[in-house]
Amino acid sequence: MFCKSILKNRAFTSSANRFLVQGANRQFGAMDLINYDLFDHKFTNDMEFRSSFDKLKCFRVLDEEGNVINKDYEGSIDDQTLQKMFKTMVMMNEADVVFNQAQRQSRISFYMTQLGEEAAGVGSAAGIKDHDLIFPQYREAGAFLWRGFSIQQMAHQLTGNVHDFGKGRQMPVHYGSNKHNIVTVSSPLCTQVPQASGAGYQFRISGQDRIAVTYFGEGAASEGDFHSALNFAATLRAQTMFFCRNNMYAISTPIDDQYAGDGIAVRGIAYGMPTIRVDGNDIFAIYNACKKGREMIIKEKRPVLIEAISYRVGDHSTSDFSQRYRDEKEMLKWKELLSKFKSPIHRLENYLLKRGLVKPEDSKQYRLEALNQVRDALKNANDQKKPSIDDMFNDVYDTVMPHLEDQRKQLKEHLKKYGEKYNLDTFQGGNAFANS
Repeated sequence: MFCKSILKNRAFTSSANRFLVQGANRQFGAMDLINYDLFDHKFTNDMEFRSSFDKLKCFRVLDEEGNVINKDYEGSIDDQTLQKMFKTMVMMNEADVVFNQAQRQSRISFYMTQLGEEAAGVGSAAGIKDHDLIFPQYREAGAFLWRGFSIQQMAHQLTGNVHDFGKGRQMPVHYGSNKHNIVTVSSPLCTQVPQASGAGYQFRISGQDRIAVTYFGEGAASEGDFHSALNFAATLRAQTMFFCRNNMYAISTPIDDQYAGDGIAVRGIAYGMPTIRVDGNDIFAIYNACKKGREMIIKEKRPVLIEAISYRVGDHSTSDFSQRYRDEKEMLKWKELLSKFKSPIHRLENYLLKRGLVKPEDSKQYRLEALNQVRDALKNANDQKKPSIDDMFNDVYDTVMPHLEDQRKQLKEHLKKYGEKYNLDTFQGGNAFANS
């Protein structure tokens, strides 16, 4: 009815109509930012179907032995930051070993490692700003540590105790911290990618010097949400960085069963956003790509996609046993790749040793200190009580709804009668809750 009335109203001119549309776009859309070359199609008399083009090259600064092969970027990271990067990756590596073993000992219920991918989280977090909003997947513990999320807080979350920011409501490794501008990890695959598009869009229309960064694997890039998110971000010029960790496996599915094209990077190009493929085990390459990518996002008001090529050394999670699908025959096809990439920690350590920024004994000391810190954190976390039973009902809604109050009352009556079956003393105020 509104449209019909406009058409009938001769006083509502076409110029006024354009003014309203353009005004709306300046505030919410992106028409004033569009590259009009998109509409300039070139024609040919030749009928040619194409399924490929030149394979995208992989940007790197250090080779597999830690030698500088790109002098232009060697001085891009100061010595203090390099040492912090190395210590953070070592800490992450030791944490993975201890926490993974803890799950096997039933001290925690679940875990996922970053083995072989330590550079991705640390290097990317270092290359952006601390006030940028991160939407992680589940291998971004390095980004958490870089921003100051402690090993102790990780242990609290893994054990789901009273000090866990999530109050024991999430699976282990599902960290999150408002203080550190990192959204809580979500289990369903790819949910964080469109959320980051929306956040980046809001940052642009509100004129903020801030970007959203989202992490995902090549498996998540097969989800429908991925394509919706990239198209949304590209057309509406969201201030979003899409960071793909292509580690060759989506649980047990290798890349040759995941896609037939040239990886994930080409999808960013297809959606019209600046894209780069980097060596995911070269922390110099990751840092510089993310730093430059952020500059482009803020300056050009458009999203960026970064594909980091690496290899998942460990199992997908403690619920997985990768030797069932990565047998000796399967590993032969990765032999050349693994020789090129090697461990990101090994590569950075070699570089630092050659520069004299660390000594062999320093590396051993870093590892020992990290190992002791992780062990102490886990012991301390396991000694804490579980969150209050009351927390089952709090924070579900803004205020506790009547039907939840009824459930709370029923639970109290149940625990008053059968409380001895539940070890209530392991919960904060557990016995008091049952007897209240």
